Amino acid sequence: MRSAVAPLPLQAEPARSDIWIEKGTPAFMKTVLALFSGGFATFALLYCVQPMMPLLSQEFAINAAQSSLVLSVATAMLAFGLLITGPISDRIGRKPVMVFALASAALATLASAVMPSWELVLATRALVGLSLSGLAAVAMTYLSEEIHPQHIGLAMGLYIGGNAIGGMSGRLITGVLIDFVSWHTAMLVIGGLALAAAAVFWKVLPESRNFRPQAMNPRSLLDGFVMHFKDAGLPWLFLEAFLLMGAFVTMFNYIGYRLLASPYELSQAVVGLLSLVYLSGIYSSAKIGSLADRLGRRRVLWATIVLMLAGMTLTLFTPLWLVVPGMLIFTFGFFGAHSVASSWIGRRAVKAKGQASSLYLFCYYVGSSIAGTAGGFFWHFAGWNGIGGFIIALLIGALLVALRLAKLPPLGHVET
Repeated sequence: MRSAVAPLPLQAEPARSDIWIEKGTPAFMKTVLALFSGGFATFALLYCVQPMMPLLSQEFAINAAQSSLVLSVATAMLAFGLLITGPISDRIGRKPVMVFALASAALATLASAVMPSWELVLATRALVGLSLSGLAAVAMTYLSEEIHPQHIGLAMGLYIGGNAIGGMSGRLITGVLIDFVSWHTAMLVIGGLALAAAAVFWKVLPESRNFRPQAMNPRSLLDGFVMHFKDAGLPWLFLEAFLLMGAFVTMFNYIGYRLLASPYELSQAVVGLLSLVYLSGIYSSAKIGSLADRLGRRRVLWATIVLMLAGMTLTLFTPLWLVVPGMLIFTFGFFGAHSVASSWIGRRAVKAKGQASSLYLFCYYVGSSIAGTAGGFFWHFAGWNGIGGFIIALLIGALLVALRLAKLPPLGHVET
């Protein structure tokens, strides 16, 4: 049986059909549990600070755009690290890089809880992002190498479901806790949970069976970049990641400011509870990933972006009974779209898969950093309508990219 993607340089193609991890096997369940835990910890550590942003604005006497740096510096450093950690994993292996990354990020979060100044908080958040870069791209690569091609969409969707639960839990835990305890204590709780997730990840994740080390030198890295950007589809998928994540982070960076203010004047705890909309993303990431395996990614990606546009439009209305369903639909569409696009990378890249995943997530987190902070200026100048117009512009761009990808000729039988 042929692999769904061509092997790395110097890597022999699997000769036996049973080298893949098949759906329904104990190895599949262990892999899903481990990567689910890793995705949970990654997004919990990254986004636990979002509900704190209005509180941080008050405590450190900074505006909304400045407060957003507590997230943006982490995602920016994560993006930078992806350019390094993906190729490192191509050389020394997937699991060691991921385990070290997750444990380091948890420890940096614990350190951030005791920082006395805004500058030191930002410094430790930068370390969190840099550490998490070792898991973010490598997890995608691990799945594309180890899971049977027929089940990669489902496995990627379940991993991204862990991301959704982590993002929800990080926001929910801190959003509720900061109504009762200091933000320092809330960060200690998140860091402790992440350490536990790192232990589960280390103990449960199966060792790689299809990984073959690849020489790492500047010329091979440059050749990999050139190869990926010459591909007819990969650069568009990289751009899609930028636009989708930029829209998503902007929504959740500033929705708290809106709901804490008039006419809603909700409490921090209630705003934190609205993170439960992530439950829709947990469902959609696996469901839509599996649907894309059956129908093809070209037929599914654009439809998920239309859902995001519909959800965003609902949030522009004032009644809370329209705003909350809008957040729900928007989140459902985003995690479905990310599941489809990220699994497409593993199917489309023919060599240096770790590098391809790194480039996708580099653009993903650059979108988070740039759009997430830029949204603050739209908020200050035009309120939620300004945020809505900015996000809708990003999503229209994402829809145009998806429609272009739908017309892309597939790479034969290896990519749909």
